[in-house]
Amino acid sequence: MQAVSIRIFLILFILIFIYPSSLIAGAERRQALVIGNGGYSSSPLKNAVNDAADIAANLQRLGFSVILKKNVSHQDMEDAILEFGEQLKKGGVGLFFYAGHGVQKDSRNYLIPIGAKINKDTDIKFQAVDAEMVLAEMGNAGNNLNIVILDACRDNPFSKSFRSSSRGLAIISDAPKGTFITYSTSPGKVATDGSGRNSPYTESLIKYMNTKGLPIEEVFKEVRKDLGRKTGGQQVPWELSSLEGQFYFSPGKSVKSDSAAKDEFDDENQKLEAEHSRLEKEKAAFAKQKALDEKRQLIAEEKERLAAEKEEARQAAAERKKKAAEEKQQKIEEEKERLAAEKEEARQAALERKQAKKTTTLAMAKRPASGETGRDGRFIAYDNGTVLDTSTNLMWAAKDNGRDINWQSANNYCENYRGGGYKDWRMPTTDELIGLYDTGKFQRNEDNPSYPLQITELINITSCCPWSSSMPGPDPAFISFTATGRGSYRLSMSGIKDGVFRALPVRSVK
Repeated sequence: MQAVSIRIFLILFILIFIYPSSLIAGAERRQALVIGNGGYSSSPLKNAVNDAADIAANLQRLGFSVILKKNVSHQDMEDAILEFGEQLKKGGVGLFFYAGHGVQKDSRNYLIPIGAKINKDTDIKFQAVDAEMVLAEMGNAGNNLNIVILDACRDNPFSKSFRSSSRGLAIISDAPKGTFITYSTSPGKVATDGSGRNSPYTESLIKYMNTKGLPIEEVFKEVRKDLGRKTGGQQVPWELSSLEGQFYFSPGKSVKSDSAAKDEFDDENQKLEAEHSRLEKEKAAFAKQKALDEKRQLIAEEKERLAAEKEEARQAAAERKKKAAEEKQQKIEEEKERLAAEKEEARQAALERKQAKKTTTLAMAKRPASGETGRDGRFIAYDNGTVLDTSTNLMWAAKDNGRDINWQSANNYCENYRGGGYKDWRMPTTDELIGLYDTGKFQRNEDNPSYPLQITELINITSCCPWSSSMPGPDPAFISFTATGRGSYRLSMSGIKDGVFRALPVRSVK
C-alpha cells in the first residue's frame, strides 16, 4: 500500500514538473461571454455571427463556460454583461469577445446592438452599449485575470449622420489590473469583415489559440504576423496588457522547440530557393520564346500592312475618280433644280398676290351687316356681339362664357353658340388664341385683378385661361393671357386648379 502511494506521488511530481500550466489551467475556472452582431438594417456584417459561434465553440473545447449571444438588442446585451459579471465573481479567468459594429465617441468605445436607432452622434450613448460596462463588471468581480477581444473595428456605419467622426476604436486607458485587451486592428483604423466564413482576424485567432504551450502574448503575436501576411500589412492587431502572470489558452508542452522551428524554417527556405531558381529558368525560357513569337508576329503584321496600304491606295484613286464624276453630275442637277425652283417661286408669288387681293375683297364684303361699335387696331367690334380680326379674317365672340367650364363642355358651348346669327362657331386652336395675345394691352382680370390680361379690350375674357382645341383628350390644352403666364399649357403639367377656364367661340370668315 505504501509503495502505491509513493508511485502516485512520483507521477504527480513528474506531471507538475513537466506540465505545470496544464494542471493549473485544469484547476482554474474559465468564464466567457461571446456576442456576435451582424444583422444590422444598415451595413450588415456577413461574418460577425459566424465569428462569435466559432469562437464560442473553440473556447468550450478549451475549458471555458460560454454565454453565447447572437444578433442581440441593447437591453439583451446589457443583461448578458450583467450575467457575465455575476459569473466572474466566482473567480477564475474572464473572457469577453465581441464581433460586430463598434464606434468611438469622445474617446470612448461603443458596441452597436441590433435595432439601434442612431441618426446623430448624440444618440450613441443612449442607443449603444459602452465597452466600459464590460470592464466595470470585470473590476467589480475582482477576479485575477480578464481578457477582452474586440473584433469591432469595422468602419462606422453611421458616420454620415455625425457632425464629426473617427474611424476604428479608441484606446482603453483605464482597465482593471490583470487585464489583457486586444483589438482586431490598430487604434483609429478599420478592419475587414472578410469574404469567407470568418473575418481574417477571427480566422487567425482560432488557429493560434489552439497551439499548445503558447502564452497569450505569443498567441497574439502569431495572429498579428499571420494577419499581416493575409492583408499585406494593411491590418495590424493591437494589444494592451496589465497581466502579471502567464496564461495559456491551450496549456501543455510546446509541440516544437525553437531549434526545431529553426530547422523547419531552414528547410522551407531551401525549398523556396529551389522553387525560385526553377521559376527563374522557366521565366528566361519563356522570355526567349515570347521574343521569337513577337518577331514572327511583327513580320506577319508588316506584310499585312503593306498589302493593306496598296489596296487602300487603289481604292482611294477609284473613289476620287468616282466622286469627281458624281460631283459634276450633281452640279448639273442642282442647276436644273435651281432654275425650276426660281420659276415656281415666281409663279407662286404671283398667285399669292392675286389670292391675297381676292381674300381681302371677300373679307370686306362678308363683314357683318350690323353697325360698328368700336375699333382697336386690326379689330372691329359690331353691335351683334362679334369682333372681326381683319388680319386673320377670324370672327370672335365679344365675350367668353363668363364662368369656369371643363374642356368638353367648352367644346359643346362653342359648337352650339349662335352669336350674330351664325351657326359655324367652334373652339379656337392654340395658334389662333396666341394670335390674340398683345403685350401692349392690359385688360382687367375679373377673376384675379393682380394679373391683368394682355388682349384687346374689344374681346372681354373674364379669367386668364380659354380652352384650346389643339390637344383634346385626357390631357387638354389652354392658353394663359396673364402678363406673367403667356404660353400654351397642358392641364396635367400646369398646376392650375379649377375656376379659371373659359370658352371663347371663333369662326372663320369665308
